[in-house]
Amino acid sequence: MLSIDVNCDLGEGMPNDASIMQFISSANIACGSHAGDEATIRSTIRIAMKHNVAIGAHPGFQDKANFGRMMIDLGTHEYYSLVMDQLILFKQVADEEGAQMHHVKAHGGLYNLAVKNETVATELAKAVYDFDPTLIFYGLSNSAMLATAEQIGLRTASEVFSDRTYEEDGTLTPRVSKNSVLTNTDDVCKQALLMTTEKRVMSTGGKSIPVKADTICIHGDSPYAYSFAKAVHKCLKENGIEIKSVKR
Repeated sequence: MLSIDVNCDLGEGMPNDASIMQFISSANIACGSHAGDEATIRSTIRIAMKHNVAIGAHPGFQDKANFGRMMIDLGTHEYYSLVMDQLILFKQVADEEGAQMHHVKAHGGLYNLAVKNETVATELAKAVYDFDPTLIFYGLSNSAMLATAEQIGLRTASEVFSDRTYEEDGTLTPRVSKNSVLTNTDDVCKQALLMTTEKRVMSTGGKSIPVKADTICIHGDSPYAYSFAKAVHKCLKENGIEIKSVKR
């Protein structure tokens, strides 16, 4: 039976976290830098545990004013420390709640920078490996970010996005572009199904881009997050696709 993980970025101060959790299989929980704090980490972990949703850390830049979406130039080792500090905080709360960490997925500007910059990707992957080499590293499908993590020794999950558009090189359309985010539920479901069943996605220019799809992301901060999560869940199930987290 065909299966796919459906992940969502949560713990970012949005109102729908609890209602979204029933439709996903893994949660990327903000670690207090781009959004959230210890209290939101704890409450989001508790909700995830109630729904048997896999729990992952979602580290980002220390830039709440811009929701961590800007790429920030740091010293090489500072990227390592940025991630490591957030993982330590996350695990401390997870341990107190009796929860097991499943994966790590970088957020926003840090994620996009690691896709483009091998040095940043290396520091990010090193931090995760040194923290816990058994964690699954979520990253953009077909990107050097994943290749770097695999070379370091991490297990990876190739991530695709149901609610974002793609460029012809397989990268996400920059958010500064008006057409970077999908807002129509039918379009989101169609894209999720195409990536899951046919392992491809259509670029904004109409080119078919091959992708490896282990996990599909739905952005929790989108005003359509709940409706997208519900619709994607229904669409996948109706097409005989099982929704389950990546096996650790």
